[in-house]
Amino acid sequence: MISMRRNLNGGIAALALVAATLGADAARAQEEFPFGFVMTLDAARMPGSKRIPSIEIGDHGEVVLELWCKGGKGQFSVAGNTVIFVPGAMENRTCTPERAQADKDLLAVLGDMTSWRRHGDEVTFTGGKSLHFVINSN
Repeated sequence: MISMRRNLNGGIAALALVAATLGADAARAQEEFPFGFVMTLDAARMPGSKRIPSIEIGDHGEVVLELWCKGGKGQFSVAGNTVIFVPGAMENRTCTPERAQADKDLLAVLGDMTSWRRHGDEVTFTGGKSLHFVINSN
């Protein structure tokens, strides 16, 4: 009887250890940099527009940007919680002065980013200012 109880307790302890390990791996995977995903800026739409800036990040850090008006490409480099964004050429689309300035401001903030953190489907980039994005998971 005592031997059976020890085996049962040992089995329960092993199961708990396996469950904790699997849970930690799932949490760690969820907190990785969102390569291969599209993220939308957590912001309200500008008056007269249906657009909200989004970033599509490829598996190797290549980026496709859709801003308030313009679009283009760029590159993310990530090491731990450090991030560097380098914008590429932007398409020269016809924009209102307000949207053109908002695009310019957003690119400047993205270029100043130095770190990132992820909590579930939310990603925050920080530098001179903070930007909050939501991973499009549907």
